[in-house]
Amino acid sequence: MSRLSKLSFSTIMLWAGMFFLYAPMLILVIYSFNESKLVTVWGGFSPKWYGELFRDQQILDAVWTSLKVAFFASTMAVVLGTMAAFVMTRFKRSWGKITLSNMITAPLVMPEVITGLSLLLLFIHMADLFGWPKERGMMTVWIAHSTFCASYVAVVVSARLRELDLSIEEAAQDLGATPLKTFFYITVPMISPSLAAGWLLSFSLSLDDLVIASFTSGPGATTLPMVVFSSVRMGVSPKINALATLIILTVSLIAFICWYLARRSERKSLPPAM
Repeated sequence: MSRLSKLSFSTIMLWAGMFFLYAPMLILVIYSFNESKLVTVWGGFSPKWYGELFRDQQILDAVWTSLKVAFFASTMAVVLGTMAAFVMTRFKRSWGKITLSNMITAPLVMPEVITGLSLLLLFIHMADLFGWPKERGMMTVWIAHSTFCASYVAVVVSARLRELDLSIEEAAQDLGATPLKTFFYITVPMISPSLAAGWLLSFSLSLDDLVIASFTSGPGATTLPMVVFSSVRMGVSPKINALATLIILTVSLIAFICWYLARRSERKSLPPAM
């Protein structure tokens, strides 16, 4: 009896959590088809705000800017994070390794306001000393996002590296492979799932970032979260509901495709039934 009551309580809490998580998203999707300009007053069904969204050049430019910054920042973060992960897992224990590990993981717990402000001051002093960057823009946002995203990649990749069997790499080197060739032909394929996970995580973090981008961006480098935040401060527009609906649809479609491919790969790996 106690097990049944415990199970029913867990089920109720699960459904309650799912409701509070997804009910606001469902309401947002419904109100994206609202005819009225007031987002809280239903004025009838109409898809006109989607047309208004695609005619808003400011939002379209911000989307393209965010996608470019997220792509290049996540790619650079994978490179930097992988190198940092190798230092954290493969080098002998020393004060230098401990210091580097602490410096790499510091952005994970540091408030974004401090990170953004410190990077802003760094760019200002670099401009005074070296004349670069002359002005903040997409380049400075890319550097800033690559910096804090590399910490997440380093944690993900280092967890995978600690699980690897070093005898495989040692066997490759015994057979004549150079360390560089061993890395690209042996190590990279074995850690490729963690590299992909780190890249996707960095892409999501960069695409979603508002605070650091606000400190390090300049004219002509306005990201999508900055445009959404500024428009919400002036009053929520139904175009933002339409934009959020498209983002939810895109993320759901990508998640479904990944689930389907993983399910099909799992089925192929299973032995045939007798």
